[in-house]
Amino acid sequence: MKKVIAFAGSNSKESINKKLAAYTANKVNNAEVSVLDLNDFELPLYGIDYEIAHGIPDNAQKFLNEIIASDGIVLSLAEHNGAYATVFKNIFDWMSRIDGKLWNDKPMMLMATSPGGRGGATALEIAKGRFPYMGGNIVADFSLPFFGKNFSEEGILDSELNEALNNEIAKFEKAI
Repeated sequence: MKKVIAFAGSNSKESINKKLAAYTANKVNNAEVSVLDLNDFELPLYGIDYEIAHGIPDNAQKFLNEIIASDGIVLSLAEHNGAYATVFKNIFDWMSRIDGKLWNDKPMMLMATSPGGRGGATALEIAKGRFPYMGGNIVADFSLPFFGKNFSEEGILDSELNEALNNEIAKFEKAI
């Protein structure tokens, strides 16, 4: 059985991206899923002065260890003002100080969602352009627009979007 970690690039307790990531990861066949919460890995705001004075916080290494121990990553990014959420960028920055190839070439299903019609597409595009330089092996991607209209705990309500998600999950399953 493959170990898949799922998480959102958000620290919202009611994160729609966490809901999408958890739902998606649990649809992966023959996978043991661990849903991670960035709130469990609190970190000070990254800065070189802090790093020199205090070193790299343990939570950055703990999160990186979760990536290393996995067979695949399901990540759904929150979009704040056209970019990653600060909490995600912060953990990303801290982990990169430990290992510049922090994604460790693990197969990734990269996603985003939002309440609006673009479905976090800008943050998703930024990540698709950047992650490969950081050891990201993006094998599947998916954007879900209008989260409130298109998602329920039972799944994706729009049949075309549901089919698109299932196709991306199949790509991810083959890669892990």
